[in-house]
Formats: sequence, C-alpha cells, structure tokens
Amino acid sequence: MNKSPKRRFITGFDGLRTLGVIGVIMYHLNPNIFSGGYLGVPIFFLISGYLITDHYFNTVDYGGSFSLSNFYTKRIKRLYPGMLFVLLASGAYIVLFLKDLLYHLDQIFVTNVLNVYNWWQIFNGQSYFERFANNESPFTHLWTLSIEGQFYIVWPILLILFTKYGVKKSRIFSFAMILSIASAIWMAILFKPGVDPSRIYYGTDTRLFSILLGCGLALVWPAEKLKSGLKKNDKLKLNIVGLLSFALMLLMIFTIKDNDPFLYRGGMFIFSVTTCIFIAVVAHPDSFWNGILSNRVFHYVGTRSYGLYLYQFPVMIFFESKFKNIADHPILYPVIEVILIVLVTEFSFRFVEQPLAHAKWQDVKNFFRSSTSVQRVLALIIAVISMTGCYSVVKAVSAPNPNVNHSELATKINKNEKANKAKKQKAIENLKKSKNKQDATGKMSDADYARYKKAAKSNPINTDFEKYGLTQIDLQRLKDVPMTAVGDSVMADGSDNFLKLFDDKKVIVDAAVSRQLDASIDILQKYKDQGVLASNVMIGLGTNGPFNLQQVGQIMDLVGPKRHVFWINVHVPTRPWEKTVNGVLDQASKKYKNLTIIYWNAYSNGHTDWFYDDNVHPNPDGSMYYSAFVAKEVLKSLDKK
Repeated sequence: MNKSPKRRFITGFDGLRTLGVIGVIMYHLNPNIFSGGYLGVPIFFLISGYLITDHYFNTVDYGGSFSLSNFYTKRIKRLYPGMLFVLLASGAYIVLFLKDLLYHLDQIFVTNVLNVYNWWQIFNGQSYFERFANNESPFTHLWTLSIEGQFYIVWPILLILFTKYGVKKSRIFSFAMILSIASAIWMAILFKPGVDPSRIYYGTDTRLFSILLGCGLALVWPAEKLKSGLKKNDKLKLNIVGLLSFALMLLMIFTIKDNDPFLYRGGMFIFSVTTCIFIAVVAHPDSFWNGILSNRVFHYVGTRSYGLYLYQFPVMIFFESKFKNIADHPILYPVIEVILIVLVTEFSFRFVEQPLAHAKWQDVKNFFRSSTSVQRVLALIIAVISMTGCYSVVKAVSAPNPNVNHSELATKINKNEKANKAKKQKAIENLKKSKNKQDATGKMSDADYARYKKAAKSNPINTDFEKYGLTQIDLQRLKDVPMTAVGDSVMADGSDNFLKLFDDKKVIVDAAVSRQLDASIDILQKYKDQGVLASNVMIGLGTNGPFNLQQVGQIMDLVGPKRHVFWINVHVPTRPWEKTVNGVLDQASKKYKNLTIIYWNAYSNGHTDWFYDDNVHPNPDGSMYYSAFVAKEVLKSLDKK
C-alpha cells in the first residue's frame, strides 16, 4: 500500500501555470508583443520536475512505498484523455475539412502516444518557427508532452534505484545539477546563428535542464518542510527575492525573441534558474506571492492550463485556414480565437478529461443504468468525434503528399537555393578580383541611354519580362546595377528571376527559409568584411516576424551612408505583424536618406492570383510581377540620385 502524509497543495502553482499558458498562447497569437511568451514552457517543465520529485520523497521519507505502477496509471489517466481527444478531434476536423493535413497524421498519432513525437519532429525536419506552409501541423506544440512523458517514465525509475542503493539526496541533487548544466551547454554548442533552431528547441537533450532544475529544487526545498511563521525580516527578504525574480521573468518574456542567440547561449537557462527561484518563493506558505497567485481566476485557468495548451494550436490553425486576412483584424480575430480555445477546453475538461481521470469500471456500468438523456447525447457526440478521428488516422496511412501547391513552392525554393549557391560563390570571387568596381549606381547618362538603346536593338535580353512592365532598355541597364540581396523565403522564391534580371556575375542573392532580421546582420557583415558588399543593398525580411526601428538601424549603420538600401516591405496578411513591419519601415525611410522602401504590399494588394494558397509566397506568375516590380523601383530610385 502506498502510504504518505497528505501533500500540501501549493495554490500559487495554479497562478504559475496560468502565466505559463497565457504566455505561450499570446506568443502564438502575436509574437510582436509577447516575443518571449514561449518561455511559458520552461515554467511547466520546472513545476513538473519539482512536483514529481517532491511527491516521491514525500512518500518514501515518511515510511511509505512508492508504487511505480500507480504513478504511471495516474499519469496516464491524467494526461492521455486530453491528448488522445485533441488528436482524434483534430483528426476528425482534418478528414472532413482539411484533407491536405492527413499526410503523416498516423505517425503523429503513434509518436504522441509513445511520447517520442519531439524526436519524430526532429528527424522529419519539422520547423517550429516556419509558419507559412499550407500543410502547417496543428500538433506542432505537442513536443512538450513527449519530453514530459519521457521524464515521467525515466525519472521515477532513477529515484527508486537511487533510494535502493542508498544514494544521498545531496548526491542526487549534484547529479541533477550536473546533467542540467550539461544540457544547457549542449544547447549552446548546437546553436548556429542563422540556422533554424528547431532541433535545439525540440530536443529532450537540449531542454532537459529546466525539468532537472525543478527536480533539484524539490531536493533542497521540499514542500512539506516549508512551514509558516517566518520572522518579519525573513518574510520581507523572501518576498523581495520573489519580486526580483518575477520582474526578471517578465522582462525576459517581453523582450527575448525566439531567434535571439542569447536565448540558446544561456538565456533560457538563466530564465529557468530565475523561475526556479520564483517557484521556491511561491512554494513557501508565508510568501506574499503565493497569495497573489492564488485566486479564483488563476485557479480556474491553472486547472485547465493543460487543456488550454493542448487545444490552442488546433484552434488557431483551423481558424486561420478559414480566415486568412489576420493582419486586417489584429484584435478581433485573436479575441475570437481565445474564446474558441476556452470553450473547447472547457468542453474537454468537463466531459472528457475529468470523467476519464477519475473513472472506474463501475462508473461505466452506472452510466448505462442511470445517465440522463443529456449525458447520453454528449457521450454520443464524443464517441462520433473519436470514431471519426480514428478513421482519419487509418486514412492517413495511404494519404498522398500534402498540397501540390506547397510542394511546388518547396521544390522551387530548393531548386533556387541549389542553383544560387554556385552562382553566389562565383560572384563573390569575381567581385574580389574586380575589387568590387561599381557601375550604374546613379542616374542614367545620355551616353548610357544610347548604349542601352543600341544593345536593346541588336541583342534583346529577358524579353519575357517586358509584359511585366520592364522595357528592353530597363533590362539592359539592370545588368550594370551591382546588388547584394539578403532575404527570407519570399526572396528565395524569386531569386531565380533576380539572377536573370541582374548580372549574376556581380550580384549576390542570399535568401533562406525562416530567416529573420537578426540573422541578416552577420551575413551582411561577412560580405562587408570580404569587400564584396555592393553599393546597392536589397533587403527582403519581415515575413517570419516583426522587428523594430532600432534593429533596422543596426543594418543601416552596418551598411553605412555611402551605400543605398532597398527594402521590400512585406505582404503577409495571414500574420498580425504585417502592419507592424511595414510601419517600422515607413518610419525608417524618414530617418535614413539612403533607404528606399519598395512597396510590394500595396502593389500586390488584391492580386490573390499572384500567390500560392498561403497568400504570402508568389507563385510563378506572381514571382515575375514581384521581381519586375522590385527591379523597376530600383531603377526609379537610381534615376532620382
């Protein structure tokens, strides 16, 4: 029999869970404001590590026996009903309304059940940060459940072995801290600036430090040994520590972006240590912070935080698949999404998670004997949803590759990147040899015009661009315009056309999927150091996330006042930061005389036929309009010099 004293319920932990889940949801809805909301996940990890370790020693230290089978049974009954229902309910929606998402659904289902989904995501190249695929998974966020599941399986076994062989708590603490620090160091080693950090973000090995810090805290700060009755000065010190740690947590949540190198080079570890300190404060019964985080609202949200986390992404993905003009409704749509998340979570909590968490076989018999008509209708609805979800999993086994349009886009970008790699290296070599001699950096002279006119008649080039608004003289002239272009997947999509329009022997196009502004700084600095940064610099960034005026200023300072910067503003109506990015660029153009904004957003507005289904990346015809428009704007700006 499993004997242990009654555990002290730390009410403030509901408040911590509330902060964690709100941060994550707000980050997914609007990373511009809640840029570090993803740090809610380490909060969950820390609490899990603390509670499981504290529960174990609270049992064995008081003469009880820790039952591994009982522990696993409780975890399964607590976690699996919600996880299975979100998978099946989402599968039901997918098979009925979004069949493109069927691909891999069977593997997603199985790997989630087996608690290895995070590794499946890594091995299948699933990005947490690229949100413009038409087949974007509504299950991307479930990686956290797999890490916790792996922890629940392994850690209690280790604790049992430690206890069996008489390992002291101090040594267990040292073991946990060494592994935690090693995990954080491993994260820093694996991080490469400018490379999608999803491998690091998903990995058990690189995220384990947060859970282990929670485990370590339970060993030195067990809940049952924390008693009220602190002296006034000690209580004041405790609350000041709580204030400082909480303030630092909030600062990091609102300021550290998911692509910040600092995050992976110790920042997330620092946040976890800070949160660990705050958890220690909240856990103490004399803490002012425990009272602050203990109220009806936080209790309500905290008890449903698991469900809120589960259902947030499916609701967002399914909603945004129907309503694509997110940027036009930056407040209304997120409010609607939050309401839907809360409603779905409440339904699941009341009628799926709680009943199954406490269910016994006798309850099943009693249900058929004494249930009301309303209960039977609800049970029927849940059964139909679940059966449809099961059908979707079976259907997924033979599902074809997702969305032809997206495959076409991905194929084109990959093809462009391969072709551009060799051309880029040759261009760098040529520019080094020619000492970066600059041509056509200003207004066209009469002599230049005569030369281009003659060439246009004798040797016309790129004639397929003429119907997109470029004259043959424009096309001839572009070959003399030096350019260094840095951008994201939108530019990568159109890079083949840029290399046709400009002279690929003197033009560098460096564009990559998922790239954000911070990564471009190192890239531009590299070209500047090599002496190949052209007198004209084209930037195509902002698709994957917002930036501020100060960040734009970093690029402008790096480039310098003698070079001219052409910045293509963004057309990303499916994301809330479109207006933010374009607004920042407008401000920057007023501050920097050598900055010209190319208004692709206004030019492409209303032309949905120019884009793939994501309404962000230009399709083949749209790519011609995109590159031709950019080229025309470059020439127009040069004529003003």
